[in-house]
Amino acid sequence: MQEFFSNVSRYPRYFITFTLGVLYSVVKPLLPLFENRTTAIALVSAVVAGFICLSFILRAMLGLA
Repeated sequence: MQEFFSNVSRYPRYFITFTLGVLYSVVKPLLPLFENRTTAIALVSAVVAGFICLSFILRAMLGLA
């Protein structure tokens, strides 16, 4: 039984490691775009617009609006 709980306790660490790895692989190619001010503003605007769009879609799907 001790081995079972030892195995189960590893899953949160794996999840955190996996999530950080995915975020790193997504952000790493975008970092050079922040060197130019124009592309940085465009990138931040695109991310904000994406979150707003996602918010509207989820509100409509869940009937919250």
